[in-house]
Amino acid sequence: MDDDAADWLMEYARALGSAHLTDTVTLRAIGVDGNEVSATFLLNSGIELMTETANTRAEAPRNDEVFGYMQERARVILTPPQGQPVLDPTEIQ
Repeated sequence: MDDDAADWLMEYARALGSAHLTDTVTLRAIGVDGNEVSATFLLNSGIELMTETANTRAEAPRNDEVFGYMQERARVILTPPQGQPVLDPTEIQ
């Protein structure tokens, strides 16, 4: 997988672990045989996960959609939106 996806996979796993949450993420990557694969990761507070660099001329598949998903979820977990007090319960929609 590309560097950005690998970095955000680790960051998202850290965010989920700190909040004791679980999620699965499927990323496109290059398999050991050089073919494109889908790699699914189960992320939770008990997971052991590592990334490793590779020296290759192969172009890593893009994971822009999953990359954005992990960024947004990590942001919400690490800095949740602030709630506003409800002064009149009849105004709740």
